[in-house]
Amino acid sequence: MISTGALLVLVVFCALAFDFINGFHDTANAVATVISTRALSPKRAIIMSAGLNLLGALVSTGVAQTIAKDIVSPEFATSEVVIAALIGAIAWNLVTWYFGIPSSSSHAIIGGMMGAAIAHAGFSILHWNGLTKIVAALLISPVLGIIIGFIVMKILFFTFRNASPSKVNHGFHKLQILSAAILSFNHGSNDAQKSMGIITLALIAAGMQASTNLNPPLWVKIGCALAMAAGTSTGGWRIIKTMGGKIFKLEPINGFAAELSASVVIWVATAFPGLHLPVSTTHVVSGAIMGVGSAKRVSAVRWGVAQQMLTAWVVTIPSSALLAAMVFKLISLVI
Repeated sequence: MISTGALLVLVVFCALAFDFINGFHDTANAVATVISTRALSPKRAIIMSAGLNLLGALVSTGVAQTIAKDIVSPEFATSEVVIAALIGAIAWNLVTWYFGIPSSSSHAIIGGMMGAAIAHAGFSILHWNGLTKIVAALLISPVLGIIIGFIVMKILFFTFRNASPSKVNHGFHKLQILSAAILSFNHGSNDAQKSMGIITLALIAAGMQASTNLNPPLWVKIGCALAMAAGTSTGGWRIIKTMGGKIFKLEPINGFAAELSASVVIWVATAFPGLHLPVSTTHVVSGAIMGVGSAKRVSAVRWGVAQQMLTAWVVTIPSSALLAAMVFKLISLVI
């Protein structure tokens, strides 16, 4: 029999491992466009992104509270459930990273929590109202990325219609560094909070935090922020290649438009009063790139690659849920 304290340590370890993998898995979200357009070297882009991921992860806790209360009731989220959810999400992230598929860490952890919770106590354990809100945000946000990316790119095309393309792209080289920095900050502010919420659930389950207090402790915020920044610093090169060039051939003005559009969507989901919703940075950025490419011409987007990505998006929640459910059953045999 493993003690409650040992299980909690294992939860924290798995959550930080998930954050680390989330960092290198999702590095592509913020730096793929700025690297592909050569606005920054890969090394500088990743260092910048890691630092701003760290800063963004420390600024708010609204998304963490949503994760802690809107998927499963804290009293039912045992350490075993949380560990299984994290292992299922980590396994799915590693599989998609290996094949260079920009799937969603957000989908993976939410699917993992659902699968582990169902394996523990059945479908009735889930908070369907909260899950409906979360899944709706995950589905709507990439569509908004497409729409806003299309609009922003059309505005830029109109604004600089009489300017020399070479001069425009030279100017946007510098502006794209700013937009990539903003996107990195927003990525950290939304994505790191998911692990914060998971650890908070485990603390409540272990009786170390009141169920009415959904705010992650300072050490949790710092630990998750550092883990994500460390993961980001390693770079997710396979996915950077897909995001940076396989969807649409990006120029600096396109990269700026995609990063700015994605940042708007993520910031609204994270910080807008009454929302505080987890969204997939991967999906939002991918959608923004598609929207930007479509603004040039629809045929400029490699829709075959986009279709492969869409398939990965659709199967992530059920796949990570199944993996987490299997892990929970194995843990139940051991503990």
